[in-house]
Amino acid sequence: MLNKLKELMRWLYRFLASKELTIALFAALCFFLVISTFTEEDNAVVWTIIGALLALTVLGLSFCTIQRIKTLPIPVIAIHIGMVLTFIGGGLGLTGFVATVNIYEGTLVDKVYRWDLKKDVSLGVDIVVDKLHEEFYPVPVKVGVMKDGEKFDLFYLKTGKVFDLDTYVIKVDSLELYKEKLNLSVFDKGEYIGGADTSGISDLPHDFPYEFKLVAYLDPVVKKTRVDLKLIRDAQVVAEGSTEVNSPFKWEGLNFYHTATNADEMGNPYVGIQITSDPGKNVVYTGFCIISIGGILYIFRLLRRRW
Repeated sequence: MLNKLKELMRWLYRFLASKELTIALFAALCFFLVISTFTEEDNAVVWTIIGALLALTVLGLSFCTIQRIKTLPIPVIAIHIGMVLTFIGGGLGLTGFVATVNIYEGTLVDKVYRWDLKKDVSLGVDIVVDKLHEEFYPVPVKVGVMKDGEKFDLFYLKTGKVFDLDTYVIKVDSLELYKEKLNLSVFDKGEYIGGADTSGISDLPHDFPYEFKLVAYLDPVVKKTRVDLKLIRDAQVVAEGSTEVNSPFKWEGLNFYHTATNADEMGNPYVGIQITSDPGKNVVYTGFCIISIGGILYIFRLLRRRW
């Protein structure tokens, strides 16, 4: 009985270490990965099969490498090791998740929507959108000037530019798109005397005779956006930072991406935040690097033979 068990283990080892099995597993893995692109992300059957194929591929490739390690060139061994790490990282990546949430500026949320679980869950921290920063390319605007409640003048210019008004110089600083208002700075004989916006808010001297109205503007083109985030646990800030395009805010293995900006009917801005967890990413990158090194060494080896 013991001899039969040993023989079975030897056969299983030879089977798992065979090149034929490794090639077949590669082909099956590619097939089901193609299938996964045409099915829903939460198709449990397909992703269970992919996970099993990844595990068998790692096992087979590892045994294949061990069995032939004395005869394989170093570059090929490096490529094998890199591939094993890449597949392990891919398997670890299957345990990650993607979650999304919309948050109003200046507010917090304690739950996000996990797409794999199809329900709202807690990350263990509250997410606060502290401030939304939007930078636009210069926007053409029409600024109406009122004096004593009557129309006084109309100016057409771009944000960042100035216009003269009697002894005053008025600078159009920025357009707050979602609130549809302009922010302006006022200078008298080169000296800053206060600011105002076209919604009527002003810290100008009480005897300043003019008011400003936003008459029209062209749709601005966004140059850059940034969102300031805070993570709070038990009323304490545990982390804070900013997220922008291609530069997520990172915390304890989670990546926070700014994916969208919008406003409700009242003009209150909110942002879309995507949270991702990919525990296998660094392992995959390490595997890619080792494969690249192995490939370079293999090419150098071939060239050296020809020389």
